[in-house]
Amino acid sequence: MHFLDQAKIYLRSGAGGPGAVSFRREKYIEYGGPDGGNGGRGGDVVFEAVAGLNTLIDFRYSQHFKAQRGAHGMGKDRTGASAPDLVIQVPVGTQVLSEDREEVIADFTEVGQRLVILEGGMGGRGNASYKTSTNRAPRQHQPGEPAQEMWVWLRLKLLADVGLVGLPNAGKSTFINQVSNAQAKVGHYAFTTLVPKLGVVRHKGREFVLADIPGLIEGAADGAGIGDRFLGHIERCRALIHLVDISGEDPAEAMQTVVAELEAYGEGLDEKPRLIVLNKVDLADAELVEGFAAELRAAGADKVFAISGATGQGVSELMDALLAYLPERTATETKGVEVERSDDEEGDGLPEWSPI
Repeated sequence: MHFLDQAKIYLRSGAGGPGAVSFRREKYIEYGGPDGGNGGRGGDVVFEAVAGLNTLIDFRYSQHFKAQRGAHGMGKDRTGASAPDLVIQVPVGTQVLSEDREEVIADFTEVGQRLVILEGGMGGRGNASYKTSTNRAPRQHQPGEPAQEMWVWLRLKLLADVGLVGLPNAGKSTFINQVSNAQAKVGHYAFTTLVPKLGVVRHKGREFVLADIPGLIEGAADGAGIGDRFLGHIERCRALIHLVDISGEDPAEAMQTVVAELEAYGEGLDEKPRLIVLNKVDLADAELVEGFAAELRAAGADKVFAISGATGQGVSELMDALLAYLPERTATETKGVEVERSDDEEGDGLPEWSPI
């Protein structure tokens, strides 16, 4: 399945049906009078967030969405049928933006969330509604309200609890395969990951979603490499795992490069809790690992986790630290909305764990 996280679409609600001009014509009824009914209401354009979708690829092949118009009013005081609503299903995490991308019209963060983006037009009045004591045979009617239309942008921001960042070839794909069921592509070359990948991590009775995005290089904010467009998928994450390759030329400089790109992107990414992880320690001895870890701490890291995504060394300790940043119940565990921890909850913030 192809991944698409941005799409521009055209929306139009249904126009209201026109009212009818009709008069009662029956044998032995001399003064039948007007009996034209009102027009039906046009269909609304409704967006709904549904489970099971994680891409906007459907909107590449269908960009125009038009609701039906209301039916005409008819004689014998019959009101025209109202048109059904046009429901557009989108993945959870989708934002609806104005055509100039300056305004966020809607943000869908929960399964089942619905919002009317465009309202259908009201049906027009038939001539029966204009009858008065002084106007016994009205011939005026209303045509019905016109449709509303607009162009909007859809932008998908994947919902994940933890984000994975780092330079290309830092071992992110190997790591997410080690801790989850993502089955990401692994290769001995840069930019193996071209689109974000999600994986569900299960650790000590907990479940949370981990997001891997394409690697960042210096100048990504200005479009270098794949650029920084995929950073939007980790804006909602509670914590970030920053992988640093121990086999690189200068791990401290590599860490600072990614930090600079996060700051240039903004949106609060540089303020999120970041766990600095020295990866591929299976390729170095203990003395070299400690030396590079000291350099990372001197460059601004509070604590450095030494792991090997290939062998699993040190991964369990890293997962234990991540649990402290998760809510009491994640959306994956509740199949719905996250449940926050209470402020007066006792303990160190980690859930009680039992092997049973």
